[in-house]
Amino acid sequence: MPKEYRTIQEVAGPLMLVRDVENVTYDELGEIELMNGEKRRCKVLEIDNGNALVQLFENSTGLNLESSKVRFLGRTMELGVSEDMLSRVFDGLGRPIDDGPEILPDERRDVNGLPMNPAARAYPEEFIQTGVSAIDGLNTLVRGQKLPIFSASGLPHAKLAAQIARQAKVRGTDEQFAVVFAAMGITFEESNDFVESFRETGAIDRTVLFMNLANDPAVERIATPRMALTAAEYLAFEKGMHVLVILTDITNYADALREVSAARKEVPGRRGYPGYMYTDLASLYERAGRQKGKKGSITMIPILTMPEDDKTHPIPDLTGYITEGQIILSRDLYRRGIEPPIDVLPSLSRLKDKGIGEGKTRADHANTMNQLFAAYARGKDAKELMMILGEAALTEIDKLYAKFADEFEQQYINQGYRADRSIEDTLDIGWDLLRILPRTELKRIKDEFLDKYYTK
Repeated sequence: MPKEYRTIQEVAGPLMLVRDVENVTYDELGEIELMNGEKRRCKVLEIDNGNALVQLFENSTGLNLESSKVRFLGRTMELGVSEDMLSRVFDGLGRPIDDGPEILPDERRDVNGLPMNPAARAYPEEFIQTGVSAIDGLNTLVRGQKLPIFSASGLPHAKLAAQIARQAKVRGTDEQFAVVFAAMGITFEESNDFVESFRETGAIDRTVLFMNLANDPAVERIATPRMALTAAEYLAFEKGMHVLVILTDITNYADALREVSAARKEVPGRRGYPGYMYTDLASLYERAGRQKGKKGSITMIPILTMPEDDKTHPIPDLTGYITEGQIILSRDLYRRGIEPPIDVLPSLSRLKDKGIGEGKTRADHANTMNQLFAAYARGKDAKELMMILGEAALTEIDKLYAKFADEFEQQYINQGYRADRSIEDTLDIGWDLLRILPRTELKRIKDEFLDKYYTK
């Protein structure tokens, strides 16, 4: 039976100081029992000469320093994992909230996970089809990759996240594919939308959802992505599944980190965020990947809203360092009604060339991707020139490029949130658009592909 302490010294916001504790370790879970028998959970943040600084998971209302008792449980935060988690909805601490039964775990795992040995990592190189042309065709996602989506407040990143979660698949294999979806700091309405969207399409059968709402404690928000990744590691590396982890919204997570750091009176770093935020984010992102000798994999799409649309803000900035590229959403495209509003020119998938080509997508993929990028960039320049100098200033070929840019946005990017395009559909739409330009302009495509597809 764990020893009980009645030595609570003080409570400040989400933090509590307990004096004269013995054999208590960092990150250990504790339980506070109030006078009326109610129990609340806490976690050890710091140990100093027998004094434990603990963080409360619930609020501190009604906590009487004299009569409340604290017990330390001798273990860190754990999640009971099992294949039965698929098709279930949990709160941010892994408790079922879908009126279903408790999970009977195959094992209990520490939510902080174990770092993956760099030498045991396998290189990400298999194509994952999301059904979204702007990603599949131009910023391809591969198994084991970390590819964040940089959004801004008011942009429909939640719809895009739900679309990718519903549609994503590894092609040409009969291997199991699962989605672990963790939402942090979202409203009840958004949470409901996600769950309904998965139920409606049947995608919920292969999905594990963790929902942390905006009114839940900040401490729980810090635990939510770790819960999700623990479930993902179990499904990927024990059960051999390909798991896509979607974390939204990392900005809410980082704000919770800042809130707890401020309560601990730590010295703030850039914009008030803790100096260890880089390490903290890396401890999440680096849990994605593939391991040699294991069939499963974890691919991650963290979604974050850039405060004030600023990609130099610490959260997107640090995320960009740790991950392999980014998909950027554009307010301008959104205003013009293009869905999803993915801005393909500043977006980048650093591993896209590893997941495309013969046997993965199609032999003409790399050539057409380069040509579409180049033509769209030139078309955007032509449109800018037209706005400044008028249409008369454009040559005939410039006008074709300007037309190409408009058609590209309308047909290629603007597919809505319900269309699930195969990679062949995406490549064929690309060829339809390239036919707007004369063959002599398509200098980035080999003649054999031009003969095969351009003259169709």
